[in-house]
Amino acid sequence: MILKKEKNRWRMTRFSPPQVLSIGFLILTLIGAILLMLPISKHPGVKLTFLDALFEATSAVCVTGLVVTDTATTFTAFGESVLMILIQVGGLGFMTLGILVAMLLGKKIGLSERLLAQNALNQFNLSGIVKLVKIVVIGTLIFEGIGALLLAVVWGQEMSWGKALYYGIFHSISSFNNAGFDLMGNYSSMTAYVGNLPINLILSCLYILGGLGFTVIMDVVQKRNYRKWSLNTKTVIWVTLILNVTASLLIFLLEYSNPSTIDSFSLKDKIISSYFHGTVPRTAGFNTLDLTQLNSDSILLTMGLMFIGGASGSTAGGVKVTTFFLLILVVWTFVKQREDITFLKRRIPQDLVFRALAISLMGIVLVFTATFLLDITEKGIPLMNLAFEAVSAFGTVGLSLGVTPELSAIGKIIIMVLMFIGRLGPITIALALTKELQKNKIRYPEEKILIG
Repeated sequence: MILKKEKNRWRMTRFSPPQVLSIGFLILTLIGAILLMLPISKHPGVKLTFLDALFEATSAVCVTGLVVTDTATTFTAFGESVLMILIQVGGLGFMTLGILVAMLLGKKIGLSERLLAQNALNQFNLSGIVKLVKIVVIGTLIFEGIGALLLAVVWGQEMSWGKALYYGIFHSISSFNNAGFDLMGNYSSMTAYVGNLPINLILSCLYILGGLGFTVIMDVVQKRNYRKWSLNTKTVIWVTLILNVTASLLIFLLEYSNPSTIDSFSLKDKIISSYFHGTVPRTAGFNTLDLTQLNSDSILLTMGLMFIGGASGSTAGGVKVTTFFLLILVVWTFVKQREDITFLKRRIPQDLVFRALAISLMGIVLVFTATFLLDITEKGIPLMNLAFEAVSAFGTVGLSLGVTPELSAIGKIIIMVLMFIGRLGPITIALALTKELQKNKIRYPEEKILIG
């Protein structure tokens, strides 16, 4: 909230929840960029412009993973820790941490804080918000802690225990929050572990769980009977499972004979690498295969997966799996000439259909516009690569075809804007830029227009 002086008195003006969330993420990003500019954050002799620092901070806060400079060779342990904190706060949401701090200090959580948390966690109502915040924070620490220890055990076989533990903590946080930042150096991501089953399984379990979100995880844990799960939980799990299996199988088939990717791999490594790349685009950002060597059809498939993203209320980006599935239901309902949109004997409210259509159309327009602008500003880079970069930024994925470090200043700004919108969601940004919505008090005469 802010104070405005009006006729010798101060009037309290309150920001809407979408505005608070947008401003909060902007401030957090700016603070992160300033910290990354400090000499203690960079290795001696490394030059980092403020725009590049701002890009790195934006990518971390928006849990994306696109980088304009190599993380391991640019930043010191302090700088990497700054990125790790930004990823954690960006993944949980600063309002979630704010409420947690208030609870630890014994302060009462007011209605305004609950409304902000409701928007940040993408919940339907206020009931149980504070309890959900506690579960999100505790659950996140548990999942990340287990992941860090398991990764440390694996990496402990090839490096010192202290370094292995540090790597485990960093990559566990990065993976569970679907960020995709890594410390492997030279933009190599996880390509050195393409056939390493433990690393692939640990990382994938973390980013898949993070992409499901705690609303779904809580529902599964509390209601162990499938029939008692909410429609949202059933939809998220089924669509996620279908997408992961289908994508992994398609990557296996499309890349099977590609000599630049998995053609020379053993059958085990082919399956592992196909599974990892089939699941990672929604929306973790790690890669075990050289993306620049993928077939064009695999690249198109990856772009589609990045645009869909993960579950609502999770650390993943994209238009979300429920949005994607609801659009399929809309088409199916129209083809069947039915009046109501139903799934598993439940009717979907019309306002959710409008929201899904709005999110999808806004996402398509944003990606198209960004690709168009990048094609103007980034001369010499193939259009496919630019489109891939735009989709990756909007979906807060972090996969790249090597374009990010080559971007011009304007190109970096375009990608930063896309990452920011992708993290908060097109609807949140739109509501933050508009006045509070009011219901129409007047209904005008109906008249049809030609469609199709």
